[in-house]
Amino acid sequence: MSSNIFIEGLPGYGKSTLLNRLARTWPEYRVYREGDLSPVELAWCSYLTGEDWEEMLRKYPTIQEEIREKTQVEDGRYIVAYTRILAEDRAFYQDMEQHEIYNGRVDFKTFQEIIMRRYRGLCGRGNLFECSFFQNSIESMMLFYEMGEDDILAFYEEAYGILREKGFKLIYLDSHRIRENLLHIKRERSDENGNEMWFPLMLNFLKESPYGKAHGYQDMEDVIAHFERRRRLELRILREIIRKDGLVLEAKGFDADTVPDCCLHIR
Repeated sequence: MSSNIFIEGLPGYGKSTLLNRLARTWPEYRVYREGDLSPVELAWCSYLTGEDWEEMLRKYPTIQEEIREKTQVEDGRYIVAYTRILAEDRAFYQDMEQHEIYNGRVDFKTFQEIIMRRYRGLCGRGNLFECSFFQNSIESMMLFYEMGEDDILAFYEEAYGILREKGFKLIYLDSHRIRENLLHIKRERSDENGNEMWFPLMLNFLKESPYGKAHGYQDMEDVIAHFERRRRLELRILREIIRKDGLVLEAKGFDADTVPDCCLHIR
């Protein structure tokens, strides 16, 4: 277990499928999915002061124990994997979401300090991470901090500089067929009545972001444009910063049974 392996790619590109396959092949690795209490990623987790955490316990007494079980304390902050808690009161999720660090909820300096501190604190190797390097951080920088590419690359130069000493390897699932893929998951991610679940949320997320508002995002064409822009940026980071510590695979075109062997040279 010489590496910490990060799996990235655009929505619907097979990240979870690949993660599950590698987890079966390398059972000695610890797996972190989005929403888990992860040593590096804070997606779908609230980042609370002690005072705010105590207030949540008082406000939602019927799930106090669940909140405690899904909490870890780090640097004086209470990190809660709130989407892993089953709550009847939907306001609980809305309250917890307001304490995430992504999507411009904290200033960029604070955001960067939290991310880099967690990367520095990563101990040991033998971890498999899903969407823990690009996805949530890069969308925050693109859409909410409205940063230029060079500033985003500088963020990732610092991040990679920290993680490469900890056995960092990145597997990136890629495809230029963004339109086709998005139309597929738009249909696929629907409820039993055929009501689309993913696309309306994604479109609203983009429309309500500062970048989306500034550029008049309104429809599917804008969603496609966003992911084309993100893909170009992520590939640039791979090409200019990560280089030999990255492996690019064709999304949904890879043979899941042979991927572990392909990954050996980056381990």
